[in-house]
Amino acid sequence: MSILVELWEFAKTRKKLWLLPMILVMMVFGAFLLIAQGSVVAPFIYTLF
Repeated sequence: MSILVELWEFAKTRKKLWLLPMILVMMVFGAFLLIAQGSVVAPFIYTLF
């Protein structure tokens, strides 16, 4: 959780708020891959790449 706080502080301090949507998309995508790693959905994810 401290990583998220540090990223927020960095973006707020350096006025790089445009990075937050990219970071959010990468986190959601990573969570999706972790959740679907051992499930039935895995073969369908691999076809996207």
